[in-house]
Amino acid sequence: MKTVLVAGAAGYLGRYVAVEFMNRGYSVRAFVRDAEKLKAPGKGLSPAIRDVVHEVAVGDATRPETLRGLCDGIDIVFSSMGLGRPDRNFTWEDVDHLGNRNILDLAIKANVRKFVYVSVFRPGEMTGSHVVRAHERFVDDLQASGIDYAVIRPNAYFSDMAQFLNLARRGHMFWLGDGSGRINPIHGEDLAKVCVNAAEGAAREIEVGGPEMFTYRSLFELAFETVGREPKITFIPLWVGDAALAVLRIFSPRLAGAAAFFVQVNKMDNDAPPHGSRRLKDYFRRLAEPDSGKLKP
Repeated sequence: MKTVLVAGAAGYLGRYVAVEFMNRGYSVRAFVRDAEKLKAPGKGLSPAIRDVVHEVAVGDATRPETLRGLCDGIDIVFSSMGLGRPDRNFTWEDVDHLGNRNILDLAIKANVRKFVYVSVFRPGEMTGSHVVRAHERFVDDLQASGIDYAVIRPNAYFSDMAQFLNLARRGHMFWLGDGSGRINPIHGEDLAKVCVNAAEGAAREIEVGGPEMFTYRSLFELAFETVGREPKITFIPLWVGDAALAVLRIFSPRLAGAAAFFVQVNKMDNDAPPHGSRRLKDYFRRLAEPDSGKLKP
């Protein structure tokens, strides 16, 4: 039986990837900071996996002393591990770059066959973002490491779209840009299949989106339709975002690092090669059901 380490197994994508590897007959070691999180469903209705995976390894990727033996006996490392939002204790460099680098170093020493990493979509168009730079520094390390690898570049997850449903519930939505930008987000279960295919295939770089293309305006209108409200959307000129970002860089550089990603994403089309079959409308309806509970941020 082949063995895989899933780093970031408590995250939206990591949970689906762990299940997909299990379904294909792999032995899965889930790496997390808190094993208790795996007992309950995660962000965006992603599944609980504590009783699904073969093994759970607990540690902190930013502290190498907690990682001893992490990659021993592993054939493939998959990592979607990263800092999801600004944190007063960590930076994107700490987690997305150096944390993954600590795992890569162990993978090399343990003679792991392949390392699959989830980075960002079209990083060349977002060079001003700390988030993107941290991801791509690790991609550079991975490419130079000598280990076989694949880099997955999704444009957006369905779980990211849940925020628009919450905003629609409040009755009014504000957005940077004119709403004409295009995006085709992908469900975690569909993306997990792409990731495991990459682990078993030869492609080195894979851009991926979902099966349906939206403009941001049409996506927001779908969110309002789902919650039964008339669309109320205020579009803010992009220059306002640039001005606000300049101020943030002076007074809060760390927050500016996150805001730069948002501003730059809204200046580009996020249309990626389509994969999968799951529809955003169905996902929104599931989230809107009374038994779905409060949406996790």
